[in-house]
Amino acid sequence: MTPTQHASAEARRLRTVTWIVALATVGLIFDGYDLVVYGAVVSTFLRDPSHIGNVTPAIAGLLGSYALVGVMAGALLAGLVGDMLGRRKVMLISYAWFSVGMALTAMATTSDAFGWLRFWTGLGIGSLVATTAALVAEYAPKGKKNTINAITNGGIPLGSLLAALLAILLMQHIGWRGLFWIGALPMVTLLPLAYFKMPESVAWLASRGRMDEARAMSERTGVPMPEVVAARPGTSVPAGAGKVGFAGLFSRYYLFPTIVLGLMSATGLVLVYSLNTWLPEIMLRAGFNAKGSLSFLAVLNGGSLFGALAASRAADRFGPKPVVAACFATGALALVLLTLGFPLAGLLAIIAVVGLGTSGTQTLIYGFVANYYRTNVRAAGVAWCAGFGRLGGIGGPMLGSTMIGAGFALDSIFYVLAGLGVLGVLLTLMVPMARAQMEQRKTGIEPVPTGGSAPVMTATA
Repeated sequence: MTPTQHASAEARRLRTVTWIVALATVGLIFDGYDLVVYGAVVSTFLRDPSHIGNVTPAIAGLLGSYALVGVMAGALLAGLVGDMLGRRKVMLISYAWFSVGMALTAMATTSDAFGWLRFWTGLGIGSLVATTAALVAEYAPKGKKNTINAITNGGIPLGSLLAALLAILLMQHIGWRGLFWIGALPMVTLLPLAYFKMPESVAWLASRGRMDEARAMSERTGVPMPEVVAARPGTSVPAGAGKVGFAGLFSRYYLFPTIVLGLMSATGLVLVYSLNTWLPEIMLRAGFNAKGSLSFLAVLNGGSLFGALAASRAADRFGPKPVVAACFATGALALVLLTLGFPLAGLLAIIAVVGLGTSGTQTLIYGFVANYYRTNVRAAGVAWCAGFGRLGGIGGPMLGSTMIGAGFALDSIFYVLAGLGVLGVLLTLMVPMARAQMEQRKTGIEPVPTGGSAPVMTATA
């Protein structure tokens, strides 16, 4: 390749990665918006039955969990089809699906309808989260994968922050229904842009044997084709390494790290959803007014956004595992500090650190997982952590409602959540080195199976 051709390819690649990161980030902004918009309106439901009927803390916890059951199901379904149908198709369907769900939810008049529509919306959001991380990981340049994943997944806390701010500014003017209508905007904004500007993954096309399409997409996007490398004499691809999707994910080759990563994600999401659903109510009970309690929610998600971006730089340098463990530990310590009676300014600063240790940590986990697995199981791996992890998301609102309904002291609630942060540290430390890294140390190549035997592929960064 001549210098001119190389410069042209790099320009196309930069343009492609910019579009992908921008579209994926906006998509996840609406994911984060959906996460927090319910927490922003739940106090209204608890105090005024004229909206969707009588809502007790127990019912509120269930309503918060319906969407997460949908997210879990949607993520697992995306894992089943994402490594077979491709990243682009699943993402476009997801944008349309959750937009329709948000619009219908805005028109709900009963708690039953509200709950079922939250489940519907969750299906689209779950499939989006699982597929976005896989696509971004396959386009991100080597050495910047954690940073780019953090930028993209930073859309989740950014959307959460946006939901809290819009609730503060607009709730009294447009009501809770108006806030949900905002969540339907991707249908007329993001979806048309993504249809024309979101490419399919070159690595995925190659892994499916569609080499002509992969070469054409490589030329169009400037992203290099994966190289086919013959395995060195005396080396072999372990059994199960070439299986696609969930079959590969739960083969002996990946079984233990898959289980541990799933539990790690579930632990992180218990913290994320319990705080994002119940923090405004907890702060109301601590004596703050409605806008003040929503301000804590905004600070929580602001801390997670900026904290994750800073931590991702460290993850690219030192590896994601120690950084994720350190973030879990930081969040646990900050939750304990909330019990020490700091003045308002101190509380807000600590809440920002809690954001890093909860939602910010989960942002890093998605990048960790997306880069841990190979192309032929990557979407399934992210889907597993987003889907199985949602068991923690489902439990988060219910854990909060149980503790509040049982009359737990505020300090006790924070101690319980801090204990979950410590559990997250332990699980993170149990994750073994990525298989590809171990084999690369032994053989000097990074084996990414195309079928189940050598030769194997490795993507050029």
